[in-house]
Amino acid sequence: MQAPAVQADVREEQPDFCVANLDGSLRVLEANDDFLHKIGRLAPEVYGQHFGDFVHPSMRQVILQHLGRLADGTRLRFSTRFVGVRSLTTRLSGGMTGLAVRGDDGKVTKIVLLVRPDNGVEPLWTSAHKRRPLSELDALVLEGVAAGSSTVQLAAKLYLSRQGVEYHVGAMLRRFKCSNRSALVAKAYTQGILTMGQWPPKVTAEFVR
Repeated sequence: MQAPAVQADVREEQPDFCVANLDGSLRVLEANDDFLHKIGRLAPEVYGQHFGDFVHPSMRQVILQHLGRLADGTRLRFSTRFVGVRSLTTRLSGGMTGLAVRGDDGKVTKIVLLVRPDNGVEPLWTSAHKRRPLSELDALVLEGVAAGSSTVQLAAKLYLSRQGVEYHVGAMLRRFKCSNRSALVAKAYTQGILTMGQWPPKVTAEFVR
């Protein structure tokens, strides 16, 4: 399938962007080679599929809300973070901009998505034994840390000793190669382990064994 003229124009103007065009039901009409390569898919696997299938679960709700507003005409553009996945392996992450294209009648005819990939971003847990790096207790501790709970508060809530809480926090700091709690939370959001746009913080189920 040949890329349409509008896609070629976008690529010429924005060569660093991965591009996908959606219809009003958020199904993929076409995508450039960079987009397909980054998410590790062939065109037949992508065209006609709902775009939500290619968004990491931790970000799916937020991105689909943005796209829905473009599709119904209540917004003309948005910018947010994007993480695309295939079997929980990050193939494409970066800043996303969505643009609504209107026809002569004023109705939205297409949605154009532009993603500028991050450079040097660590991949998500790719090997089979690391796809679910957190125990249920790890997840509860991480959620509490992300919510700003102190060690004492977490110990009381989870029926652990202070040392028990610090053990789990320390183990996650080492596992994720972070120097402190703030960095741990930031990295958990960046890698999609904590769900974007949700409060109180929630660990994405796919990462809990």
